[in-house]
Amino acid sequence: MKKLVIVLLACMATFSSCGPEIYQSASFATVKEKHKVVAILPFDVTIESRKLPKGVTADMILDQQRDYGYGIQSDVYGYFLKQMSKYKYTVTFQDVTKTNATLNDAGLSYDELRLKSKDELCALLGVDAVVSGKASMTKPMSDGAAIAVGLLVGAWGPTNTVMTTITIHESEKGDLLWKYDYMASGSIGSNRQSLTNTLMKNSSKKFPYKKS
Repeated sequence: MKKLVIVLLACMATFSSCGPEIYQSASFATVKEKHKVVAILPFDVTIESRKLPKGVTADMILDQQRDYGYGIQSDVYGYFLKQMSKYKYTVTFQDVTKTNATLNDAGLSYDELRLKSKDELCALLGVDAVVSGKASMTKPMSDGAAIAVGLLVGAWGPTNTVMTTITIHESEKGDLLWKYDYMASGSIGSNRQSLTNTLMKNSSKKFPYKKS
């Protein structure tokens, strides 16, 4: 019974966090007046694990990183859509389906995105700026059946720590205009949506396209 209680508490735990670090370019207030459409790129996700469970390969981790990268991109877009319906932003956001189709047509894979400058990506996507981000997970975060696997083999431990960053780069020179760093930690029951919701709930308070 004691073990069952511990497992249930672990699965129910939510994210805790450390205070964010924020950078904003001095020119942003002027530059953003020209911005109309912003694209959201797939997030660059890194999953760090010293020891992989039996049956889990490095390629499987790479696949999970890519899935999380596109998943977080979609979650962030969904969050922005809800806020746009409340007329909270001065810009609109390009549909991520169009963004990803354009990147795919240009022959850019998930791993190749990090090799392209932000001004090149803006030009390719036909937008005024791009929102991008990174997430570095110290232990794999799992959903559904994978949670049970993690609990059974005990390879991932009871917690996850995730360092996340959201940035905005403008189209003309690819300059960094805004950067938000955030650290979240949660139980093995935490999923991708929990991470994104926590990140966006906090970063949206300082999001620079927000109407005053």
